[in-house]
Amino acid sequence: MYNLNKKGQALVEYVLIIALVTVIAVSLIKVFGGYLKDSITKTSCELVGETYQKGSQPGEGTCK
Repeated sequence: MYNLNKKGQALVEYVLIIALVTVIAVSLIKVFGGYLKDSITKTSCELVGETYQKGSQPGEGTCK
């Protein structure tokens, strides 16, 4: 019986670690997502020969 309880405890610990990593990842994407999108857009503009125009907020840049 003790062995089953220990396995359940380990499972709960893994779930808590995965939940914590997920919350951190989502938070980082929410904070830095706009800057990452602008960086990708800027690179793609250069590839297609267009000019990158910065948006009013991070993530709103476009190619023209």
